Amino acid sequence: MIAPLLDVKDLRVRFPTATGPAEVVRGISFTLGRERLGIVGESGSGKSMTGRSILRLIRPPGVVTAQRLHFEGSDLLAASEREMRRIRGARISMVMQDPKFSLNPVMTVGAQIGEALAVHERLPRRQIRQRVLDMLEAVQIRDPERVFGLYPHEVSGGMGQRVMIAMMLIPEPAILIADEPTSALDVSVQGEVLKLMNDLITRKGMGLIFISHDLHLVSAFCDRILVMFRGEVVEECKAGELDKATHPYTRGLIASVPRLDEDRAELPVLDRSQWEQA
Repeated sequence: MIAPLLDVKDLRVRFPTATGPAEVVRGISFTLGRERLGIVGESGSGKSMTGRSILRLIRPPGVVTAQRLHFEGSDLLAASEREMRRIRGARISMVMQDPKFSLNPVMTVGAQIGEALAVHERLPRRQIRQRVLDMLEAVQIRDPERVFGLYPHEVSGGMGQRVMIAMMLIPEPAILIADEPTSALDVSVQGEVLKLMNDLITRKGMGLIFISHDLHLVSAFCDRILVMFRGEVVEECKAGELDKATHPYTRGLIASVPRLDEDRAELPVLDRSQWEQA
């Protein structure tokens, strides 16, 4: 049996509040191989916190604990901050939701992508430049020489998202965590970005954690789906079998999505009273 890239057991994230500790991720467990794993749920369900906790990006006073948080057999919780800096970007990368808030406004596109490579590999400047240009071309950016010298405010939303993907993929990580990577894009650009991500992930044999609130998108793009509610995984299923989900919360999410052939007078409201825990 092939060992998973990522093995998570009983992952918890909590923050102190005036009324006591608030647990925002409550004991979730999953594994990730060289596959596309989707994590879906409403805003506030703990999806992004799960992704950030894997990279140990939750800062004090937040606390992350787990019975097991292993990446390629190594214990991430036991790793020093220096060891984590070697892992972040180089072995596990994360694409944030909106490039306008993730890209440095005073650095050119080429400099930012090159920095992501230079931090982890000692290469001549000329070789770094060529790798950056090759990656810009790989993410289907026309005229990479011109885009190399542009600043983030000079590129469109779709191009900015491709720049973010290029920056995260240029060190050739084993795992890519994509947090709502297409939410700010129109449908046509969204399709192009997803195809690009799929091609790169398939070609490089990576593992993907795709965080989204879009059920239909995740069911069409991913291999497996975890459904989260209030920090817990309430259901896991194959992406192609999402329509067969049995948990009331998952059924409620599916029912609340409008359809092109909609004939209902109004969309149903989730009835959490059946399964919501105090």
